[in-house]
Amino acid sequence: MFKLKILVVDDDPDIRDLITLTLGKDYTVLEAENGTQALEKTKKEKPDILILDYSLPDIDGTEICKTLRKNRHFLHTPILMLTGKTEVDDKVKGLEAGIDDYMIKPFAPQELVARIKMLLRRANIHLDANPLTRLPGNTTINRFLEEKIKTSEQFAVLYIDLDNFKALNDYYGFERGDRLIKNTAHLLIECVHTKGTPTDLVGHIGGDDFVILTSVETAEGLAKEIIAKFDAIAPQFFDEAERATGYIETNGRDGLVHKFGFPTISIGIITNKEQKFNHLAQVSGRGAEVKNLAKKFPQSKYILDRRTA
Repeated sequence: MFKLKILVVDDDPDIRDLITLTLGKDYTVLEAENGTQALEKTKKEKPDILILDYSLPDIDGTEICKTLRKNRHFLHTPILMLTGKTEVDDKVKGLEAGIDDYMIKPFAPQELVARIKMLLRRANIHLDANPLTRLPGNTTINRFLEEKIKTSEQFAVLYIDLDNFKALNDYYGFERGDRLIKNTAHLLIECVHTKGTPTDLVGHIGGDDFVILTSVETAEGLAKEIIAKFDAIAPQFFDEAERATGYIETNGRDGLVHKFGFPTISIGIITNKEQKFNHLAQVSGRGAEVKNLAKKFPQSKYILDRRTA
């Protein structure tokens, strides 16, 4: 069963043990004992929520928060601050740095559970985040695109779709399909970290459709990296018998039984380098056209729209 990840950052092992014991049944709890570990694990594990101590031996909690909020991937990640301090100034500093909520140590385990649920519920409401991948949805994607269009800043958008997903979902069940979606989300984030820019946005439109907002210069390299990494993991979503044959047999959209190979990934790339977009519908319309063209090929493929105005 899929569990959200919580990263607990505290130099007191007793506090970490208490939080793990309290939340471990319902969440995957990760631990860090200082700020350096916190930043490293956040980048690697992409937790859904952070529980962060105010006072740490190397970097204090507010500085960690400021660092994370500069990265769009963690712009909306809920952060709960634990502190033994009660001074108003410390709370104000934390809130200005981007902390979402406070708890004073010592705390009651029941209150911690309630605060975590509240923060996650608030994040879903305000972010239109996908409940499976926790990636931003259409509202956030459109807001960032509108900013780019309004300022005439150059951008590229990767419209990403999985092929043979419905067949895999029908054959193995929705849990296998969910695992593929979640792994794809993590793969896209990893590729952006290695081939994209710190300001790139990875979004989840819904189902097996994703979007990456990036720069014109990085778009093709990013698409190539995504395809290479996706094709490397795709066979693992078949059981051993079907992996050996390379296909599954199930009903297609026409109701007839067909052979379907490993999942593949199709990417359509739109940029405003050679054409000007005035509204979102133009971008999404072009994106859908190019992505659908890529889907006509049996293998993973990206297509860059080189048309001018």
